[in-house]
Amino acid sequence: MLKLRLKRCGRKQRAVYRIVAIDVRSPREGRVLRKVGFYYPMKNQIYLNVPLISYFLEKGAQPTGTVQNLLTKAEILKELPLNKMQFN
Repeated sequence: MLKLRLKRCGRKQRAVYRIVAIDVRSPREGRVLRKVGFYYPMKNQIYLNVPLISYFLEKGAQPTGTVQNLLTKAEILKELPLNKMQFN
């Protein structure tokens, strides 16, 4: 099963997160299938590859809670039919 989740990058006290598609059994810094965006909380910047994210969501990938909040802010989840997606 795939998840869309955050992968921590950057220096100490200056975290930058990549939004990645990854297998659920992998650790947080494990091997990723695809990078689909990034989140920089210090400057509140978000970059999302919308076609790639919608592709993974249609194939059954589940976003984590934080990624789900970021996608909701960007209004990406409104474009997809909710009956196909099941959130934990």
